[in-house]
Parts: sequence; structure tokens; C-alpha cells
Amino acid sequence: MKKAKVIVDKNFILGAVDKRIYGSFIEHLGRAVYEGIYQPESPFADEQGVRKDVISLIKQLNVPIVRYPGGNFVSGYHWEDGVGDKSTRPVRTDLAWKTLETNQFGLNEFMEWTKKADTEAMMAVNLGTRGPEDAKNLVEYCNHPGGALYSDMRKQHGYNTPHDIKVWCLGNEMDGPWQMGHKTAKEYGRIAAEAGRIMKMVDSSIELVACGSSNYGMETFGYWEDAVLEECYEQIDYLSLHQYYGNEENNASEFLANTVAMDQFICSVISICDSVRARKKKQKYINLSFDEWNVWYHSHEQDKKIAPWSVAPHLLEDVYNFEDALLVAGIMITMLRHADRIKMACLAQLVNVIAPIMTSDTGAWKQTIYYPFELISNYGRGSVLNTLVECSVYESQYGDAPFLDCVLVWNEEKENIVLFAVNKSLDEDMKITCDLRQFEGYTIKKHIVLTHSDLKAENTEAHPDEVCPSENGKSSIENGVVTAQLPDKSFHVIVLAK
Repeated sequence: MKKAKVIVDKNFILGAVDKRIYGSFIEHLGRAVYEGIYQPESPFADEQGVRKDVISLIKQLNVPIVRYPGGNFVSGYHWEDGVGDKSTRPVRTDLAWKTLETNQFGLNEFMEWTKKADTEAMMAVNLGTRGPEDAKNLVEYCNHPGGALYSDMRKQHGYNTPHDIKVWCLGNEMDGPWQMGHKTAKEYGRIAAEAGRIMKMVDSSIELVACGSSNYGMETFGYWEDAVLEECYEQIDYLSLHQYYGNEENNASEFLANTVAMDQFICSVISICDSVRARKKKQKYINLSFDEWNVWYHSHEQDKKIAPWSVAPHLLEDVYNFEDALLVAGIMITMLRHADRIKMACLAQLVNVIAPIMTSDTGAWKQTIYYPFELISNYGRGSVLNTLVECSVYESQYGDAPFLDCVLVWNEEKENIVLFAVNKSLDEDMKITCDLRQFEGYTIKKHIVLTHSDLKAENTEAHPDEVCPSENGKSSIENGVVTAQLPDKSFHVIVLAK
């Protein structure tokens, strides 16, 4: 049996958890919108066509913010197409995904949906085929009280009260050659600076996210961040990170070691942000928005067979397995370990498209990755303790990978401590200890475990509960020291309270 030691000190707080780290993403892609959150002909739909069964599952995830409407889609999107009378809305070609967009669900429908889902919007503007003026117009439409062209247009569409959207993305993945309106770093930095400056003239209370690299493997990574920040440091508040992980080689140990690569990615971006800050002699820190992350590889071959120019095709519909759930847990633990700088993040995406929730005409169900997100989102609120882990490691292509991913979150107000842990060993149990004598009077209230003997086990509509958590974890606390048994390949949530 492997052994590990987890070390924390109540005085060493890494940072407060911004609840927006548990965000998600809805793009006009595949069946995320149509047949996902919106399906008027479904027996599960309400009077506005929103699927109530999906809303129920989303509420359990406790998602505080949802990015919209893209994604690659936004770089060719005209937001005006999706507002006003539905009978006059045009059908457009979406070049990003080679589909047809009916525009029957648009900005105002999304804002109504956010209220039903108990969430808020992270709105993206088109800086691909459009520019600063259109971004300014959109902010006016959404946030200006009235008396001007676009705010009055919103009122004519039946929305007298401004939507008051606070977080705005300045385009999407503009470093990517696949992106409509792809730009060099300097070109993008200038347009982001001007768009941001004008948008804040309309509403000075908004926060802005500039595009970082589309992934850690981009040839321009690092140079892109530096050049973009050189141009728009004063105007923006966050820099984005995007990364997806796959297991095409079917090597579970390497797959689970992606948390090491993710940590390296985050540390590198923080270093670049702070380098620019030092060079510019600024007081302001640029924080991070990891607004696209997930496992994505299962659907690649199937997507090649999709006929172009259809409406809401079955694109990017990964069916997740148990090892995917373990990595999602590890990813979220990794982000929490950077809670001092990562203030927003978006699991991409929320429904049907590389998503924790799947739908059909006969129901909706939870994929395996639903559970780690739900558990960490609901229990991981408070302050992250600087968590040191002493454990054995294994060699990976990213360097030494610890067998234990772990972090502790302390909610002083609610008087609870939550330990999140993943045992990445595929064949050996682990015994961990954590000295919590500084937290006098705390006892273990529950120990939730997500595990399965088969790494490839999946949840389907026919068998939706094949992989699901149980409260049968083995842990104890004696004289303030927590001891827990972690079975091989397992995710754990240990909740302590006074």
C-alpha cells in the first residue's frame, strides 16, 4: 500500500475561491443549444422551449457563470440575427463548424435561460469578422438603461430592464489559424485594447477577458501572451487559457499525468503576466480565466462522418468513461491549487457537446464527469489552504507525476474543511494522513468516493448509474489527525465540520 502525507497550516491561505471557477460554457455548436438547453417540441420543455429536465441537472452542478455564444462560433456571429421577432431571423451558415444556424435561440433567450438555471452570463464579442464598434453596440444593447439606439432596440424587443452583463470575452482563440479573423498577437492586442476601452466607456463596471493561447502546445505560446498584454494590459482584467486532454494512446497513467502539464501551463502564464506587469511598472495584477477545459477525443472519428450544413448535428458528443472522471477531478484540484490567480473557469461544454449532461428525446442523464464537477463545485467553496503533498511519483512525458492529487478548502464561516483527493495509482491503494490539530473540534461528517473497477466504464441512457459516487469512504480522525484509505484509481471528498 502506498503512503502519502498531506500538510496544511491554517495560517497559510493560498487564496479565496472565486465561485466563478465553477463556470461552464454553451456554444452554438452541435446539440448544445438546440436539443440541449432548448427544444420547444420536447415534452420536457417549458412554455419558452427550455428543457426543464436539463435545468434541474444544471442546478445540481451549482454553475455560477456560463460563457456564450462561443467559442469558434462567435468569430462569425452577428448578435443582431438572434434578437427580435423570431419569424424574421435569418438562417446563416456557421463556417466554424460547417452547420446552419437558425437563430431561433439568441441573446435574450439565453439571458432568460440564465435566470432559470440560477447562473450569470459571460458574454463573448466577435473580434474575428467584426470589431470594436459592434462590441460597443452589444454592450449598449445589454447594459445601457435606455434613450439610445441599441438600448431602445432592446426595449422594443420586450426587455425594459438592462441585462447588466458583467463579464465579457474579447473574442475567442484569435491566435488559432482555424479562427475566422485570425490575427497576429500585435493585431489582436491592439483591437482588444480599443474594443475594451470603448466597451468600458459604455459601462465602466464590466470586466474584460483577453484571449491567451488556444492551448499550451501552440508554437506561438508565450510570445502571444507577452505581445497581447503589451498592447492591452491597461484595459483588461483577465487572460484566458484553453486546454483539452485526450487518451488516444490508451495509456491511463500518462492520461492522468495531464494535471502536471496543466500546472506547468498555469504557472507559465502567471509568470508571463507578472513579467509584463513588472516591465510596465503596474500595480494591477492580471488574473486568469481558464474558460475552456475538458477531456475531448472520443468523438473525433465520428465527427468526420457528419454531413456539412445541417442544423444541430451530433457533433463532439464524447461518451465519457471513469478515467475521464478521474482526470476532471484532478484538473479541478489543480485549478483550486491556483485559486489565488485563477478566478474564472468554464467546463466546455455543459450539455451534449463534450459535456457532463446528455439528452435524447426521451430524457437526460449524467455522464461520468458530472460527478467530480458537482462534488467539487458544491463542496469547494471558501479559502484554499496551501496544500503540500508528500507522496511517491511516477515518470511521465510531463515529468514526475505524483500519485496523489490533493487540495484542502476551508470555509471558516460555515466551519467546515473539505479534502479533495485523487489516487492515480491504477493498482495500489493509498493511505493518507493529514494533521488538522490546529482546527480544534472538527470531525468527519462524510467521506464520498467515486471509483469503479473498470476505467472504461460509462454512463449511458440505458445505464445512467454505472459510475456514481457513494458515501462509503474509509477515514477517521484521532487527536486531530485524519487518516484515510484511498482505493486504487479513486476520487474522494472528505468533509469535516465542527
